[in-house]
Amino acid sequence: MPTIHEPVGAGLTRVWQVDDVVFSARTPFQEVLIGKTAQGTSLFCDGERQSTEASQLVYHEALMVPALLLAEQVRRVLIIGSSEGVASELAVAAGATHVDHVDIDEQAVRACAEHLPYGYTTADLAREGGPIRVSFEDGWAFLAAAEARGDTYDVVVIDLPDENTDPDAQHNRLYGTDFLGRCARLLAPGGVVTCQAGCPTLWRNETLLASWRRFREVFPTVLYFGSDEHEWAFLSGRADRVDEPGALVARRFAERGSQASTLDADALLAGATPPYSLRRDTGLDQH
Repeated sequence: MPTIHEPVGAGLTRVWQVDDVVFSARTPFQEVLIGKTAQGTSLFCDGERQSTEASQLVYHEALMVPALLLAEQVRRVLIIGSSEGVASELAVAAGATHVDHVDIDEQAVRACAEHLPYGYTTADLAREGGPIRVSFEDGWAFLAAAEARGDTYDVVVIDLPDENTDPDAQHNRLYGTDFLGRCARLLAPGGVVTCQAGCPTLWRNETLLASWRRFREVFPTVLYFGSDEHEWAFLSGRADRVDEPGALVARRFAERGSQASTLDADALLAGATPPYSLRRDTGLDQH
């Protein structure tokens, strides 16, 4: 029975028991494995858990719901990464009429559609028309072309494997300040950029600290959301200044209603205060 040893910090690993491997391949970009674990069908990339059947909706709603509520409107959405396709589906459910989903790894996206019981199906990827357009290309190149065309988006989602120290990991460059700035230039008025930003746990929070500094550098308004039932944190930025963005998204959730099933207004408000280490690190007041 195979096991996956997932690093979770210096000198620490989490061991996953995989009862049944349904897909395993080395793509041009990463090692992808889909198998059955105690959390249901689960996706691993380069030995790290990306999503599981049991927790994927908690993760994806924590990524998408705060950003969708912070944006002034949700018509056009750009998603970079997020191979499973759940983020695209949540954007459409929130009212988006055009979703550009860009992922560099076509083989991984197609494997997810074939083997995961959530997100895209193979029929979804084969379907022509509809609000979701999937492009298999580099996110950086897609942004450059979109900017040249004058395209704008109400929400830009960056959902990638966690940033790491591997110099050959191509996704690391999509976490940088330059990339965030390019995303910000594509925003429509009142638009939002959101990102999976790492873990607040003190022995593995380097990515979160780095993302927090970058977002504060690029965006006048930064909304932190720490999931209360997952180990991940998320950041959303607006190019204009919004007072108390956490209170705003909680109020909009309560006023508008939502199809979200893993969080509510109270969870949004409670999760909007960044960890003390982030606030202390920047020495800046909360927006």
